[in-house]
Amino acid sequence: MPYLVLPALIPDIRPCYDAYFAAFSTDPSGSILLDILFPSGVTSDEFRKAHTNGTLQWWHTSETQYTYKCVDSETGEIIGMALCDVFVKPRTEEERKMPEIGWLHGEQRTRAERVLDGLWGARERIMGGRPYVYIHAFAVDPKHQGKGAGSALVQAIVDLGNTIGLPIYLEATPTSENVYFRKGFRRVPAEIAQVVHEAAVLGTKEDVEVPLMVKLPQGVYEVKVDGRKLGEVWAEWQEERKQQQQQQRQEQVQQQQQ
Repeated sequence: MPYLVLPALIPDIRPCYDAYFAAFSTDPSGSILLDILFPSGVTSDEFRKAHTNGTLQWWHTSETQYTYKCVDSETGEIIGMALCDVFVKPRTEEERKMPEIGWLHGEQRTRAERVLDGLWGARERIMGGRPYVYIHAFAVDPKHQGKGAGSALVQAIVDLGNTIGLPIYLEATPTSENVYFRKGFRRVPAEIAQVVHEAAVLGTKEDVEVPLMVKLPQGVYEVKVDGRKLGEVWAEWQEERKQQQQQQRQEQVQQQQQ
C-alpha cells in the first residue's frame, strides 16, 4: 500500500492530530506525556477545537516549524504526521529559549517544566545554536501501524536532512527507537548527554531514560559536539554499536549451548 508524505495544509490540522493523539494515547511513554502536558484530557470536543485554533495561530507566526502528513494513497485518509523545526541558520541563546507552558499553572506547570527542561537542556548541549532539523513529534494512527507509514514519514525527513545538508535530532521512546535506528539514527552517548525522568515526576514505578538520537546527513561532518566533529563521534557510536551487537550474538550462542 503506497503512502504519500506531503506538507500539511490548514484543513489537515484536525485529522493530523487525530492520528497524533490516537498514537500517543496507546503508547506507554506517549500517554504519560499527554497526561503531563494536557492533564484535563485530549478527547473532549472543547479541547480539540481549542487545540486546533491554537495550532492554526502558531502556524501563522512560526518561521521554522513544519508539519507533514502521511496519506493513504488509496483512500486519501491522513493516517500519520510528523512535526519538525528546520533551523537553517545559527540561532542566538535568546532565540533558543524554551517556550513557556502558558496553558498550565501551579503544580501542573512545575511538573511539565521538570520534564521538558531536561529535554531542552540535553538538546542545547548536543546541538546548541547550530543549524539542524529537530523532530518534535512523530505519530501513526494505531490502526495503520506496522504497515510502512512510519517508515515513509521518517524517510521523508531523512531525505530533507540530506538535501539541505543538516543533521537531524530527536528524542525517541523505547517503542520508537528501532524505527529510527533502521533509518540510520544513533543514540547519543551518555557521556555527551543523557535524560532520565524520575519515576516520582512521571508517576511510574521506575525512572525512564529517553533515547536521544542523531542522524547525520550524507557527507556532512562539520557539526561539533564538545569540541569534536560529530563525524568523529559518529564513528565512535558505530563502533560501540558494533561491539554491542557482537556481544549480544555471543551471549545468544552461549545461551543456546547451555
